[in-house]
Amino acid sequence: MQQNPETLSPASAPEPHRFPCAQCGASLAYTPGAELLRCGHCGHETRITAITTPILEQDFQQKLHELSTAAPANDQIAIHCDSCGASYSFDGATHAGSCPFCGAPVVAKTAQHRQLQVQALLPFRIAHDQARTAFRQWLGKLWFAPGGLQEYARNDANLVGMYVPYWTYDADTATLYQGERGDDYQEQESYRTVENGQEVEKIRTVTKTRWTPVSGSVSRFFDDVLVLASRSLPRAVTEQLEPWDLAHLLPYQEEYLSGFRSEMYQVQLDQGFERARQIMADVIRRDIERDIGGDHQRIRAADTRYGDIRFKHILLPIWISAFRFRDKSYRFVINGRSGEVQGERPYSPWKIAFAVLLAAALLGGGFTLWQHYAKGQDSGPTPKIRLYQGAAPQWRSVPPLAATGFCQARSAACGV
Repeated sequence: MQQNPETLSPASAPEPHRFPCAQCGASLAYTPGAELLRCGHCGHETRITAITTPILEQDFQQKLHELSTAAPANDQIAIHCDSCGASYSFDGATHAGSCPFCGAPVVAKTAQHRQLQVQALLPFRIAHDQARTAFRQWLGKLWFAPGGLQEYARNDANLVGMYVPYWTYDADTATLYQGERGDDYQEQESYRTVENGQEVEKIRTVTKTRWTPVSGSVSRFFDDVLVLASRSLPRAVTEQLEPWDLAHLLPYQEEYLSGFRSEMYQVQLDQGFERARQIMADVIRRDIERDIGGDHQRIRAADTRYGDIRFKHILLPIWISAFRFRDKSYRFVINGRSGEVQGERPYSPWKIAFAVLLAAALLGGGFTLWQHYAKGQDSGPTPKIRLYQGAAPQWRSVPPLAATGFCQARSAACGV
């Protein structure tokens, strides 16, 4: 892999990027799933000119050294709106959005506000209406949801399209490990139990495990380990939106952000790699277990070396919203490429309690039926057998066990 060119040096008061319509002067916004900007006023469309600049990873260690000696960035983004003349600033780490006074979309330059610039993005493919439909379908599939939730959330939720910052990390890893391999084997053992009021001895097969000390090494190259660089969204929820089609990343162009919000990274580069190490560690552990083999594995120690660490700073498209239900807020997110929905949701304690009671009733009813059936089998009609005494057969009623035993002992004398 080649190294990306050096980070842009901060410019002096860079102007934010606006996208006026060439036909009527209104604002253009990016159309999800198409390579064009569309005017919401007159419908005029402008095609986005593709950039062919390669997306290259940067050297992680070298960039950390450069950041340690660089001047601190200014977090405040001040913007003057040319459409209405208002001056305002974005909240938090937002750098793309719309004017709160006239709604004109704007994409602010980030060179002064972040030391590392965005290199690539995945444009929105799922439009607003498609995202809302996906959300409704997700609500309809929720188990144990409170009554009326679907209608309430549908009316309360307000979807916002946002480009969310991420890091991707590459690393070549080599791990030395020590542990134990467990191989199962079977043995016969005797045990004593009580049957028909008498203690008897029986034989059963038991499974035991033989442990053997092992050591070895595994290696793996990790490509594009994805780490959320925002603190605005719950990581546990956004990670469930994966996988992303990172093979379709495009070089960063501000046109794709017009009409959407976008955040700057809040998780620093080195902090992101610590999360990447955790993700890699889970994969490495599975590699070690496969290398040990056997039926069970114990890992006593593992030492991993990370080499040739590289990274990219990218933006991914997510539809975000929240709804309040019974004085509590629930957030949900939608993958802007695939339509996958994940989020927080309420549960109905009454529905859960009813389901538990119903399950208990079904299990209890099944057990009662089985007992009734077993009792019926044991207390059924007493069988009769024919006993030959002389020339004529005689019928006599005998207990089931006695009849069985008699027939086994005197099979030649038993009739059909």
